[in-house]
Amino acid sequence: MSILADTLSRVKPSPTMAITGKAAELKAAGRDVIGLSAGEPDFDTPENIRQAAHEAIENGKTRYTAVDGIAELKQAICAKLKRDNGLDYTPQQITVGTGGKQTLYNALMATLNPGDEVVIPAPYWVSYPDMVLLAGGTPVIAEAQLENSFKLTADQLEAAITPKTKWFIFNSPSNPTGAGYSHDELKALTDVLMRHPHVWVMSDDMYEHLAYGDFEFCTPAQVEPALYDRTLTCNGVSKAYAMTGWRIGYAAGPQELIAGMRKIQSQSTSNPCSVSQWAAVEALNGPQDYLAKHNEMFVRRRDLVVAMLNEIEGIQCPTPEGAFYVYPSISGLIGKTTASGKTIETDEDFATALLEDKDVAVVFGAAFGLSPNFRVSYATSDAALKEACTRIQDFCAKLT
Repeated sequence: MSILADTLSRVKPSPTMAITGKAAELKAAGRDVIGLSAGEPDFDTPENIRQAAHEAIENGKTRYTAVDGIAELKQAICAKLKRDNGLDYTPQQITVGTGGKQTLYNALMATLNPGDEVVIPAPYWVSYPDMVLLAGGTPVIAEAQLENSFKLTADQLEAAITPKTKWFIFNSPSNPTGAGYSHDELKALTDVLMRHPHVWVMSDDMYEHLAYGDFEFCTPAQVEPALYDRTLTCNGVSKAYAMTGWRIGYAAGPQELIAGMRKIQSQSTSNPCSVSQWAAVEALNGPQDYLAKHNEMFVRRRDLVVAMLNEIEGIQCPTPEGAFYVYPSISGLIGKTTASGKTIETDEDFATALLEDKDVAVVFGAAFGLSPNFRVSYATSDAALKEACTRIQDFCAKLT
């Protein structure tokens, strides 16, 4: 008889972490692996943020803090939400967790009962459905298609909502596609939500500042103020500020919900790292000019990858509005055979063969709920991206 809970049979480990780990193993064994699977900027955390962390250590700010964040960080988050999004929150409406993932998980754990449904657009971040399952809810997947730039339509959202729907999870710009919803596109979705007052909105804004060209970021409670009282606006410092390892995420919402999330956190992790919190204060309050400089590099990398992948017969790669991912379709490659004699029947077959034959690590589309595709993270050097895409071109050219 197994000691493990039945709950674990309903979830799976993160595929992105598994592939990143496999690539690291091969690299340690001497293989020239190029990893395009991790969603992590290759920039160092900015100097002013690192200095704030040093000062926190030197000043003895290394003890327990309030369960869900120091007052100074909550105030900085309130200021950020007002400055960037035009949203008014008080510190009592803010919670800080150990990364953005914890705030999402806390919210689901605090609100879901057996039978509750959560609408999740696909392609989705790999953790959304499994967190819903762990919390006892039921994921309802609404598939967005390549023809609509991987964006969910109002009709698709309407069709997915039932009397059992508790949450709608919204992510823009998106992981894994980089798709960003314009104000009008998001307004069409919020109009649907206004017709269903029992549905709450969980907006994952982690890639807010990674927005390119003419695309302007907006968040649901900003587009439709009437949704404010049933929206949880989630964000963090990981992506924009190159602070993935610092593990600070946050959320803003109604006090009753925030109190419930605080209760969950008080009996699980308690407070986020004290030093990381002080670093996050500086990230939010300090200079923001390097965000535009980083985005210039991301745009150049995006355009390089999109151009090189679209040169491959059988691959279709749209140009995303934000984040640092592309999500090309390989529908034209399904059924072909690799140079080593393996048939590509799925996008997982494609990703596995690409890693084995060309030492390029990507994440297969089934992990994100929509196939046949694969995800490339272009948060790495131009040279590595050019070499990786050259290898992908060579791999595909030899398919028969």
